[in-house]
Amino acid sequence: MASSVFSILAIFIMLLFQPNVSAQNSPVFACDLDFKNFTFCDSSLDVQTRVDDLVKRLTLQEKIANLVDNASSIDRLGIPKYEWWSEALHGVSYVGPGTHFSSSLVPGATSFPQVILTAASFNETLFKTIGQVVSTEARAMYNVGLAGLTFWSPNINIFRDPRWGRGQETPGEDPTLVSKYGVAYVQGLQERDDGDKDRLKVGACCKHYSAYDVDSWKGFERFSFNAVVTKQDMDDTYQPPFRSCVLDGNVASVMCSFNQVNGKPTCGDPDLLTGVIRGEWKLNGYISSDCDSLDVMFKNQHWENTPEKIVADALKAGLDLNCGKFLGQHTEAAIKAGLVKESEVDRAVTNNFATLMRLGFFDGNPSKQIYGKLGPKDVCTPANQELAREAARQGIVLLKNSVGSLPLSPTAIKSLAVIGPNANVTKTMIGNYEGTPCKYTTPLQGLTASVATVYQAGCANVACGTAQVDEAKKAAAAADAVVLVMGSDISIEAEGRDRINITLPGQQNLLITEVASVSKGPVILVIMSGGGMDIQFAKENPKVTSILWVGFPGEAGGAALADIVFGQYNPSGRLPMSWYPQSYTEKVNMTNMNMRPDPATGYPGRTYRFYKGDTVYTFGDGLSYSEFRHHLVKAPKLVSVPLEEGHVCRSSKCKSIDTVEQTCKNLAFNIHLRVTNSGTMGGSHTVFLFSSPPAVHGAPQKHMLGFQKVHLAPRQQRVVRFGVDVCKDLSLVDEVGNRKVALGQHVLHVGSLKHSLTVRI
Repeated sequence: MASSVFSILAIFIMLLFQPNVSAQNSPVFACDLDFKNFTFCDSSLDVQTRVDDLVKRLTLQEKIANLVDNASSIDRLGIPKYEWWSEALHGVSYVGPGTHFSSSLVPGATSFPQVILTAASFNETLFKTIGQVVSTEARAMYNVGLAGLTFWSPNINIFRDPRWGRGQETPGEDPTLVSKYGVAYVQGLQERDDGDKDRLKVGACCKHYSAYDVDSWKGFERFSFNAVVTKQDMDDTYQPPFRSCVLDGNVASVMCSFNQVNGKPTCGDPDLLTGVIRGEWKLNGYISSDCDSLDVMFKNQHWENTPEKIVADALKAGLDLNCGKFLGQHTEAAIKAGLVKESEVDRAVTNNFATLMRLGFFDGNPSKQIYGKLGPKDVCTPANQELAREAARQGIVLLKNSVGSLPLSPTAIKSLAVIGPNANVTKTMIGNYEGTPCKYTTPLQGLTASVATVYQAGCANVACGTAQVDEAKKAAAAADAVVLVMGSDISIEAEGRDRINITLPGQQNLLITEVASVSKGPVILVIMSGGGMDIQFAKENPKVTSILWVGFPGEAGGAALADIVFGQYNPSGRLPMSWYPQSYTEKVNMTNMNMRPDPATGYPGRTYRFYKGDTVYTFGDGLSYSEFRHHLVKAPKLVSVPLEEGHVCRSSKCKSIDTVEQTCKNLAFNIHLRVTNSGTMGGSHTVFLFSSPPAVHGAPQKHMLGFQKVHLAPRQQRVVRFGVDVCKDLSLVDEVGNRKVALGQHVLHVGSLKHSLTVRI
């Protein structure tokens, strides 16, 4: 008995003095109370001085313990443990051990649409505003011990193949759009309201570097996949979003991916990490592995024959942080074996601690800092929830609309049949890398708020093994209009789950066709999915009068859908990726990373920039309830590129010239367009500026230079201005990765407008 009492007493004493044991109620902060007098705690000093002071105080074992995501506490210096891994892809997420929700403190956070739908808004202001809201909610959760300060988002890989399960996480297939999204979202997450450029609100991370877009397809797994990429494709497709993220977004972190690129694991490639990210782009932050890329290098890729050699390769390549345990377990042995120097560890932990310094982690209790007053009251605010609804409204794409179909009149419609396996879903709407939302409004709930509805699921789930056709037809035949909510969910497309087919699953096509055949009024087909679907049958079926794509629309998706269906909002979304016929999957190997077509083999190429073949819908497609017209006001017909005396292209014919500084200086022009809303309903419109360059160096057949979102009242006009930098916007990458300006005729496209422009010396 005495021993039992003693054991209980010992446990009580241990719990009493254990730091951070009840973090969410009384979080422990570095440089607080008795530990605030260290030099590294002095926030008036520059970051480098503070970090140097901290690192020199640490033992080798303490340094190694801070090379992994679950970084250990250093009790003698008053530094609590820190979990680096949190996620905020489209809201604060519970994926990753750094973030938790609490029924008593913060039960949920605002869940915005999955990224692919937000990207469809083509609204850079919206991208940044969402980032600002997410980082505010993250800071509020940090203050009460429920979240960290480093969030491994956004995913800025190119959505190259429609089968990729993680395409939903990305901003789409176009490098310009993906770059602009990445920069805006990172700025929204990171930039502080006081304008201090050296400090961070939260730390973002651009991932997965690089050429990562195969998860699990026909026996090919991301852990062992070797992406064979040409220098040209690397520099004009796969790398530009990461380059922009670092140079323009000033992101705090880049995450290297699981896969190999051209035979080398990305997390062990010194050219990709130290050479490009640190050397060329000058990353101010840390490089993290995916979870656990180093273990994958050893066990799946058999890159080296000992764990210690893997450690040496990764640290020498420039890796700073290991999501996982590998560096924690094997670094000391690697140093003892002489495979890597302690100075490499010092460099890595210096980059990690410098990031935490910029985040205020070493500034004591955050209640005295800029975001210290934030708390549970600042999460799921009415304004934040309304922004989630607005983001979904702006992203939803109207793909087909017959005369007299949408918008529906809520007063004329006495009964609405709502049918489909996604008609009354909740979690499906938030896709993957999700968090607990503030609340849900399902499509059925959103529509029922305006009209009387009759609901039939039609299928037990999205797999739709056997459609309940008869019940659905009965409901449809008796209704004034029908909304079919079909599509997929993360059982069909997700991380670790690529698709084989790009048709609607199971008997969904049958259900749609049968329901449409008996309907007496408009039939609205709603596709809820991350990737595109071959719905050519519905596009061609006159009984299917309208088609909407809603992505995975977030917590307020049902309300946003109803706003569009009933005409309270004029749809303005445009597809950020092309939709292909099922035949594409039979002709194109998913593992072929080549962007450009190969006539010799019949390979059709990738994305609207290079693909030569049929599509169901293509990048940029989308309709409105209004009609918008474009008129060219100002654009040059000729651009002369100045060359120095004696340049080789003065004496011999050149098809392109290098984009060198002396050639490119001040080489720019403006394009002015007048955009008119000729309809009777106000709304937003995305103005795209595309270019078709001369057919040299395997140039894209068309590529986007920029986009702008404008809102116009009925009959209103506005002039939209694009600045075109010749060497940046009209250049292309040649076969060996050099950026060139093609000489000859460039065709600029805006809607149906075309304008020819000659570039000459």
